[in-house]
Amino acid sequence: MDGAAEEIDLYEVLGISSSASKNEIKKAYHKAALSSHPDKVAEEDRQAAEIKFKSISRAYEILSDDQQRHLYDTHGMSAFSGANSGMPGEGVDLDDILQQMFGMGMGGMPGMPPGMGGAPGGRQVPRKGRNEEQEYEVTLEELYKGKTTRFASTKNVVCAVCKGSGGKERAKSHPCGVCGGRGMTTGLRSVGPGLVTQETTTCGTCKGSGKVFKDKDRCKKCKGAKVVEARKVLELYIPRGSREGDKIVLPGEADQLPDQEPGDIIFELSEVPHDVFRRAGADLQADLHITLAEALTGFDRVVLTHLDGRGIQLKVKQPKGKILRPDQVLKVAGEGMPHKKSDHKGDLYLVVKIDFPEDGWVQDEAMLNKIREVLPGPEPAIKADVVDEVEYDDTATLDDFGAGSGDPRAGAEWEDEDEEGAQPQCATQ
Repeated sequence: MDGAAEEIDLYEVLGISSSASKNEIKKAYHKAALSSHPDKVAEEDRQAAEIKFKSISRAYEILSDDQQRHLYDTHGMSAFSGANSGMPGEGVDLDDILQQMFGMGMGGMPGMPPGMGGAPGGRQVPRKGRNEEQEYEVTLEELYKGKTTRFASTKNVVCAVCKGSGGKERAKSHPCGVCGGRGMTTGLRSVGPGLVTQETTTCGTCKGSGKVFKDKDRCKKCKGAKVVEARKVLELYIPRGSREGDKIVLPGEADQLPDQEPGDIIFELSEVPHDVFRRAGADLQADLHITLAEALTGFDRVVLTHLDGRGIQLKVKQPKGKILRPDQVLKVAGEGMPHKKSDHKGDLYLVVKIDFPEDGWVQDEAMLNKIREVLPGPEPAIKADVVDEVEYDDTATLDDFGAGSGDPRAGAEWEDEDEEGAQPQCATQ
C-alpha cells in the first residue's frame, strides 16, 4: 500500500466527525453514495465518479464495523493490507455495493457502460455471507460457573468435488436463461391494496451466479447446487460471569457459498429467571427466611445453597437485645457473581423475611404469660372519656378499602388518573 492511501481520512471522505455514531455513518454513506453515483454524471466524468464512489464505499465498510473502525482509529490505513487495503479500485465490488443499497447491480442499470458492473454479467457476489443469529437460554448457575457445550450443526459447505462450480470437470456453463446471466431477477411485489413495488432478488435458478450447466454436465455430488450439507460438531464456550444479552460468536461457522467468506453463528444469551437469586450486574440478591425466635435471639446455620452448590452459613449474634427486622438487608461481600476475566466477585444481599409461627402454636396460658414477661410490654393506655369495645374481622384486605366510593385514593394502591379510559379535563380559560 502506498503512502497516499495511508493519508486518506475516512471520516473526511464521508463528511463526518470522528465521533459520529453508527446511524450517522450510515446516513452519510447513503447521502454521499447517491450524490456520487456514476450514473448521475456525464459520460466523460464517470471514471472519476466510479473512483469516488468506491472510496466512499470503502470508508463505510471500515467505519461501520466496530473492529475495523477501532483498527483504523488506532493505526490508520496501515492496519489494512492485502486485497482489501486499498481505497479506490482494490477489493471493492461496486456491483455488490449497489446490491446492498438498492437491490440491483450496475450490470442491470440503464446507461451503465459495459465492464463497470464488477463480476461478469452483473452478478452479485457479497464478500461475506449472512450471519446466523439465535437466542441461547442459559441458567444463572451456568453463568456463575461458566459452561462449555458441544452440539452438532448441519450447514452448507462448498462442494469439494466441483469446488463450487456446480459442473463436472471441463464442463462449460452457459448464461442462465431466467435472469439473462445477471444473477438477479426483477419482479413486482404487492405492498398494499392496489399498490405494487419493483423488487430485485437473487435468481433462484442460478443462485446468483448468472451461469448454469446442462443436466448432463452438472456435478454428480451436489447436482449443480455448488454446495452440499455437512455435519460438524461445534463447541460453545460461555465465560463465567457472562450476562443477559452477551453475544458468543462462532466465526465462519454459518453456511458457505462459493466465492464468499462464510458468515458467523452468533448466540445471544438469554438468562432464565432463578427461583432463589435475583441478579443486578455482578451482585446477587436473595431472601433470608428466619423464624421469629431467630430474629430475636440470633442463629448460626446454613441459610441457603449457592449457585455452585456450596452451603452459605451465616452466624448472627444479637447482643443486648438487638433484633433482625423484616426487610432488613445483610450484605455478604464477595459472594455475588464473578466478573469476567477476573478473580473478583460482586456481593450478595440477603433480605430478611421473618416467618411468624402458625396460629395455635402455643395454647398453654402459663407459656403465654412467660412470653409476655420476656417481651416488652404494651404501649401506655390511651385515656378517653368514652370507650367502646368493638369487634374485628382479621380476614379483610386493603382491596376492600374505599371500594365503590369512586375516590381515586381507594384500594391497596392509588389509581393513575391518566389510565386508559379516563376522560380528559378541559382547562379553565
